[in-house]
Order: sequence, then structure tokens, then C-alpha cells
Amino acid sequence: MPSLGAVGAKAQRVIFMFTPNGVVQPDFWPDEVGENFTLKRILAPLEPFKSRTLTLKGISNKIRGDGDGHMRGMSCLLTAIELFPGNIQGGSDKPAGWARGISIDQELRNFLQKNPATATRFGSLEIGVNVPHRADPWTRWAYAGPNQPVAPVSDPYELFEKLYGQMKDGENLGSVLDEVRDDLRTVAAKLSADERAGLEKHTTFIREMEKELQGGKGRDLRFPPPVLEQGVSTDNDGMPKISAMQIDLLVNAFANDLARVATFDFTNSVGQAKMRWLGIDDNHHGLSHEPDSNAAAQEKLVKINVWFCEQLASLAAKLDAIPEPGGTGTMLDNTTIIWTNELGKGNSHSHDNIPFICVGGGLGLQMGHALKYENVPHNRLWMRLAQSFGHDLPSFGSKDYCADGALVI
Repeated sequence: MPSLGAVGAKAQRVIFMFTPNGVVQPDFWPDEVGENFTLKRILAPLEPFKSRTLTLKGISNKIRGDGDGHMRGMSCLLTAIELFPGNIQGGSDKPAGWARGISIDQELRNFLQKNPATATRFGSLEIGVNVPHRADPWTRWAYAGPNQPVAPVSDPYELFEKLYGQMKDGENLGSVLDEVRDDLRTVAAKLSADERAGLEKHTTFIREMEKELQGGKGRDLRFPPPVLEQGVSTDNDGMPKISAMQIDLLVNAFANDLARVATFDFTNSVGQAKMRWLGIDDNHHGLSHEPDSNAAAQEKLVKINVWFCEQLASLAAKLDAIPEPGGTGTMLDNTTIIWTNELGKGNSHSHDNIPFICVGGGLGLQMGHALKYENVPHNRLWMRLAQSFGHDLPSFGSKDYCADGALVI
């Protein structure tokens, strides 16, 4: 099969968006299959992007072994491989450690970074919204390799510094050099011809160094950095503003081609957020364990997941508002956002029918469709995604689940 990502020279980007604790499936999945489908309540915020939305029902995380359902749900989601044995105890299952392999986001990052035409300053960005300040399999899903979890940046001010701080340092250094250069010109008028020639050689060197410091890749920005509201709390109640700030930073970074791969995590597996801005005082994980017969809890879970979908829609809208730099269409036309979860259903800890919702374009997928599969391993989805970038992996993650090849989408 030819490489699906080999046609044309358009930028291809992908964002993996995580939200926890499963979904209320009757209010999530379309009833229909094909192009004529209806978005249910949870997915309704995606209506403006319906022609660029793809729902993938029937994909399962079949990875078993050590660790509880949430641990394997989170740390095996992008890696598609088992956890190492370890001493992190969760639930009633065996304790476990970190994942045994690289995650698909980092696999794609490394693939793109090897090619000068697709390499970017950062390669990938790992961004969080209220991810707890601890490191364990419930808070990590990006892995640089076996036993190598990658921490997300959950503080937008810290993310801003990572993206633009060095650029700012370069600007400050440039202004200092200008001042020194002016002083050198004053001194030059009092020197002999030979001394002036030596001084000019030195100032030329300074000029070249200044250009290198200020004009390096990632500093010559197409779009200015976003202006962040100062003093926003990064605690539970600050989530709506933190989400908006992180979305702005992510979109700006992609627009400036600082990265083409990103993970975007809302809280963590077993996420305990209390979404008081929705009028919900219960914690998310506790609600997810309520039985289906608890109509009040189910309604709250629907509202929580509608809010998550609104964040996805906001991200899509901001990408869609920016014309593709140096190309045609918008950035969303060349960016695919994949919204997923560590569980299919919270109160059963099911790893079947894991939510996989794709929004955007650029990867050759059947956008504008609702597709349904028969309990296929998600390893095959990541193999298909890699093919979209021209990276024809014979397997990904646990080879036990790759025999049928990349998923047909």
C-alpha cells in the first residue's frame, strides 16, 4: 500500500485530546452509520464541523496485564502496549509500573523530526488542563519510550515561557547589542583606520550573532504570541479559563509551526474535577460510578461531557479561523483532532467502544461519516494514523493485536 501521507507538501498535524471516566454512550454515539448521521447531545457542539467530523465506534483497548482498568486505560491508550510490573497499586488489580513502549504521538513526532521538511522547533507539545502535580500511570499517556512518561504542562504561564520565553530573551539581548553598537560607533570616530577596520569586523560579528539569536527557527513568528490574562487560578475552579488559555497557546504554536503533534489532557484518569461552573458539585469520577438507573447522575455526566465537547469545538473553531499559512483552506483542514477517553463506560470500567472522535482534516480519513467496527483493537487505529503521515508501521504497541493490519477508515 502506498504511503498515504506522501502526496503533496501540505503540513499535516494531529492533536490527541483526552478526557476521563468514560461517557454516557446512548447520548454519545450516533445511531446511524454512514454520511447521514445525527449528532447526539454530547457531540452536538460539533454541529458546525459535522462535515469534518468522524465517529469511530467499536474500537477497543484490548491491552491487559498488570494495573487496574484506569491505569491501563490511560497509560495503554496511546502506547497500545502492556504496563511493566511495578509497585503502583490501584483498585483491586495487580500493581503496575509505566508503559512498555512509546506512544503514538511521540512515534509520529520522531518520524516528522527526522525529515528537515517536517521538523519543527519542539516536535511535539504536551499540554494539560488541571492535571494533578504527581507522576503515575493515571496522569501520563504520552511516552517517549519504555518507562519514559512525558509530563504535560498544565500551567499556561509555564507553557507560554516554554514557547516564547527564549524568544523574549533574544529580543532583550538584541536591544543590549544595539546599545553597545552605538557606543562602538562613537569610539570608532576616534580610532585610526586600522583600528576602525578591526572594530568594524567585531561589530559585524556582533550583528551576525544577533541575527542568529533573534532569527532562529521558531523565533521569526508568523503570528504574535497570545496575550494571557494574568492571575488566573490553576485550581479546580479555574478550569474554564485555563482551558481557553491553553487552547490559544496550542493554536498559536501550531500556526507558528513550532510543533505539528500535540497531546491535550483534561485532568487525568480517575479525574476528580468538580464542575461547579456547570452547577455540579459532585466530583466527576464519583458520578461515573453511579449506576445507569441514577438518572440525575447520568444527566450530570452528560453535561460534563458536553462541556468537554465544547472545548473540542472551541479548539476546532480557532484552527478553522486561521488560513493555512502558505497554503489553501484553513489550519483545521490540515489538522486532525482525536478526542478519546481511557474508558468506554465509567461504571463498568469497560475498555470496549472507547470514544474516538476525529475532527478536522489532512489525514485522508472519511470525515463526515459515522463508522462502526466490530470490537477491533485500537492498535490498528494507530497504525492507520501513522500511514496517514507516510509512516508505514508493520505493527504498533503489542504485536498480538496487529495481525489484521492497519484499520480501514
